[in-house]
This record gives sequence, C-alpha cells and structure tokens, in this order.
Amino acid sequence: MESVRGQLLVAGPALLDPNFWRTVVLIVEHNEEGALGLVLNRPSETSVAEAVPQLETLLDPDERLFIGGPVQPSAVIVLAEFEDATDAALLAFDDVGVLGTGQSPEEVSGGVRSGRAFLGHAGWGPGQLDGELEHGDWILEPARLQDAFSADPRGLWAEVLTRKGGSYALVARMPADPSVN
Repeated sequence: MESVRGQLLVAGPALLDPNFWRTVVLIVEHNEEGALGLVLNRPSETSVAEAVPQLETLLDPDERLFIGGPVQPSAVIVLAEFEDATDAALLAFDDVGVLGTGQSPEEVSGGVRSGRAFLGHAGWGPGQLDGELEHGDWILEPARLQDAFSADPRGLWAEVLTRKGGSYALVARMPADPSVN
C-alpha cells in the first residue's frame, strides 16, 4: 500500500454515493490503519460565527462551515495553513494540516495563515480506500494550497479535473445528469 496522504481524491463519474458524488477530498492521513479525509467542496449555509464562535479568533467569522464528510458529523475539524508545520496535529502536505483537538485557537492563531472549519470527515477502514482506488472510484491529483482553501469550492471538482487535462477535462464538463444532454 502506498500512502495517498496529501493527494486529492476526485470523485469519478461513476461514484454515485450521495455523500461523495462530485466531491474533492483532501487525504489528511492514510496508513495501514485506514484513511481520513476532508471534503473540500461542500460549504454549508452556516457561518463559523453561528456554529462555533470559539473559532472566531482563528478563522474569519463570516466564512462558511464546510461538510467534511459523513463520519462524526457533529465534530469540528480545522484545516489550516500553518506558519510552522510542526504546529499541525496531522500534516497533509507542505504546511497544510489539521489543528489538534487539545489546542485552543488562542494558542495557534498567530501561527495560522489561513484556515477552514469542517463538520465531520471522510473515513476509510484498513485497505478500504486502496480497494476503492483500484476499482477506479476516485481520480488522484496532487493537492495544492489553493485547492484546500478555494474561493470557489463548488467549482473545485471541475477545476481539478480540467487541470488534470486529457479525458478528465471532458469529464469536468459533463452535465450532472447526462440524460438531459
């Protein structure tokens, strides 16, 4: 098994599970015990200030809270770009990782360049993600900073596929329901 930590999982067109249809998932951790990721392109209608006022010192209070995945949907995970990568509890790539649960926003706010809060996460048991990758459910693409904190999260799926190029760029332009084409 080769770890795909720091990669984006882009939902393939045949992946119809409503939790992951047309999603882009950043893999934060992937090892023999399983994998943990955050769905980057599902903003909610709720602001950080409304849902988690404790994070207002760390994040823009008007920023939307994101739906990170179906696992532990009431748990909040903060994805951040850190001044010092060693401040991350889990490092996904470069200086982007997640804030530890024991850290208060006041302890790290000076060390965070940008951040985003997620409710829940995506999770896979041992070997599960590897099987889905072998099956072709997901398209892999290296993550970039602008993906993690996209100004247009709803357009991220098409953007990443277009960037990948070739036949993936064609998939990016597929209508949501090909039968109406």
